[in-house]
Amino acid sequence: MKVTTFGVVGSGQMGNGIAQVAASSGLNVVMSDIKEEFAARGLAAIENNLARSVAKGKISADEKDEILGRIKITTNLEDMAAVDYVVEAAVEREDLKFNIFRELDKICPAHVILGTNTSSIPIGRIAAQTSRPEKVIGMHFMNPVPVMKLVEVIKGIATSEQTFDITWELCEKFGKTPAEANDFPGFIANRILMPMINEAIFCLYQSVGKAEDIDTVMKLGMNHPMGPLALADLIGLDTCLAIMETLYDGFKDSKYRPCPLLRKYVEAGWLGRKSGRGFYTY
Repeated sequence: MKVTTFGVVGSGQMGNGIAQVAASSGLNVVMSDIKEEFAARGLAAIENNLARSVAKGKISADEKDEILGRIKITTNLEDMAAVDYVVEAAVEREDLKFNIFRELDKICPAHVILGTNTSSIPIGRIAAQTSRPEKVIGMHFMNPVPVMKLVEVIKGIATSEQTFDITWELCEKFGKTPAEANDFPGFIANRILMPMINEAIFCLYQSVGKAEDIDTVMKLGMNHPMGPLALADLIGLDTCLAIMETLYDGFKDSKYRPCPLLRKYVEAGWLGRKSGRGFYTY
């Protein structure tokens, strides 16, 4: 199956990043969101990213215009009937993703692959919401999408080899390096990363160190480019909590228990960079 038109459901930080790399690779893109203002904001973020690339000499002004010309925004999920492959990039809520997949299954022709950018929810559970589980797959991009090279590709128990191969080739077309993960909660990336972030939050909670010192230890002692608390703020503390809860529910192991301080921050609306306040103030 040849993919020429690519759909993205959700125009937030991850969704607009995925739309940008897809359009930059030459595909026509349909990016949807529930409100026009959200979709317009996503398109503006893409335009800003591309303008920075022009300023740095990475692409020409004409190339920027060509990429933007390949992106259509919409608030009507029915427009996904025109795509060959769609990736859902909504917030990390199981009920919301299930509803989107049930709708996409009705809207999209039978040949269309339904991908999900979920960072932790098992693919098999999402695939079970559709009549085409063999065409459902995890395509987990890293943040920020235009910069980060990795895409985790996750097969559910029913995902076909053809679906996997097409997804793998798409990742390479986007200039990414795919890595295969099996369908367990959190897959590879977040099964390792999130408990580390959670433990850093416990260190703050128990006054083992201040936020700046915890991040300095990990940056200078372990050569991480960003400290775990600053990274949590970038990811979004609500997303971190949702992933920890998925790990805890999925494995029933106390080592995945979300730190109470993480829950307290999320309940207070301190979600990190996107809210202006998390472990740091922005």
